[in-house]
Order: sequence, then structure tokens, then C-alpha cells
Amino acid sequence: MKKQLLLSVIFLFSFIISAMAQDDYYHKPYNQVVRDPNIGMDILLGPCNEMGLKTNSLFAPAFNYEYNSYKPNANLISEIKKNINKTRITIVFGSWCGDSKLQVGRFYKILNEAGYPPKNIKAFAVNRKLKATGTKVDRLNITRVPTFIVYYKGKEIGRITESPKTSLEGDLANILKKVR
Repeated sequence: MKKQLLLSVIFLFSFIISAMAQDDYYHKPYNQVVRDPNIGMDILLGPCNEMGLKTNSLFAPAFNYEYNSYKPNANLISEIKKNINKTRITIVFGSWCGDSKLQVGRFYKILNEAGYPPKNIKAFAVNRKLKATGTKVDRLNITRVPTFIVYYKGKEIGRITESPKTSLEGDLANILKKVR
């Protein structure tokens, strides 16, 4: 009986420690607007989600226009569907950045058409120094925005930086060929 109690306590303790050690992305407020003193304007900063990007007055006009007008290649969407649900995706963008305004809504359109679960996406808005305080963006080696990073089994298997080489869905389909 003592052994079972001890095992139960150890299990509970390890569960609590594990929960505390998890990425705190899900515990932060989303879609925070802050004043960037370096450029004298409001920007999004920190964790974001699709709903916030669709409704936030800073980013919504560009996001919604690109999301609604973009027509992804149906054949490539079919290819993407085969392996995308085995991955996790991180999006790093700047609400002040023209390329981010162009690409982020389109990328979400591709993910939604492929049936990708929103819970597997982490999106972060950064400032012009490519930082977002209180996040782990510094560890991602971001050199330009937007950057779309694809992970499989916890390891990065590819990224699209700033602009795609062929198209967003074409580049994503090529990255997903690494998934087994």
C-alpha cells in the first residue's frame, strides 16, 4: 500500500513538473497590440491565433484580403493532406511587414483547405528586431519574416522564409515529402 501511494505521489509530482515545463505559448494572451517606440506605431507582438489575425484592426485587412482571394493549387493541397497532420507548424511574422501581410493569410488558407488542426499551429508576431519578449522566438534563428517552420517528430524538417521559391503550397508540399 505504501508502495502504491509513493508511486502515485511520484507520478503526480512528475505530471505537475511536466505541465509547468511545457511551452507557455498556450498560457499567454493572444494578439497583443503594443506601441513600438522604434517605429512610432502600433504592432502585434507575441503569440497570435487565426481568429485574432482575422479580426485585429492592424492585420485583418491584409489577412482577410489575401485569405479570401488566394486560390491554392488543388493538386498540391491533395499532396499536402497526405502528411501534414503528422507535423507541427510555427509561423513567425511582423504585422508591420509587407511580405507577412501578403503571405500569412494565404498560408492559413492552405492549412485550412488541407484540414490542418489549428491546435498544431503556433504563430508569433515580432518587432522589427525580430524579437517577441516572453517567447522563445530567439531560439528559432529567424532572419526574415514571415518564416513558416515545419516540424516532424519534434525536429525541424523545413522552412519557408519571406517568400516561397515556387508557391506556398508547392514549397510546403516539398517539405512534407520528408515525412514518413
